[in-house]
Amino acid sequence: MSTDLFNDLPTPEVDWYPDWLAPAVAEQLLARVVDEVQWRQDMMGTPAGRVALPRLTAWQGEPDAVYVYSGIRNVPQAWTPAVAELKAAVEATSGARFNSVLLNRYRSGADSMGWHADREPELGRQPVIASVSLGVARTFDLRHNRSGVVQSFSLKGGSLLVMKGDTQAQWRHRVPKEPRVSGERINLTFRWVTPRATPT
Repeated sequence: MSTDLFNDLPTPEVDWYPDWLAPAVAEQLLARVVDEVQWRQDMMGTPAGRVALPRLTAWQGEPDAVYVYSGIRNVPQAWTPAVAELKAAVEATSGARFNSVLLNRYRSGADSMGWHADREPELGRQPVIASVSLGVARTFDLRHNRSGVVQSFSLKGGSLLVMKGDTQAQWRHRVPKEPRVSGERINLTFRWVTPRATPT
């Protein structure tokens, strides 16, 4: 069968580096990030009321990089050493600049993230979001809004996925629950947040 039949399927605008970090370096960074970051258990708003996020989170960045999503107002903590090292390396690879990072800590396969797109106004119209994974591999799904086409990646420790262009406008993404996964995964999503205007 000719593969030309599949050429018209939509594909997200991403740069994919499955072996971005050497395994030993990724393991070392995982231990450092787990230890140095101030993790928290946030609550998010749902139609049924406020519920705990199914993962731990942290927000780091420049002092004015305040970010609001799911009713959660994230005021940045200062960059910690390992996170700052990763930021510089991601900027060198992607050619983009970042002033903040959302860290997600998936303690086991029971932790997850539902379908969503990062479309908050402060991210801009075509945000570049660079996702570094440390720890066990987890599935990352991208679903095209119009066609329903799904593209999946196995985000193993040391991988880097850069979403750009119209990816946030045209696709949603998630990290589904995987009950058979017992290990921990840290995900760092670097981004540029336009500072919010302060009331005068």
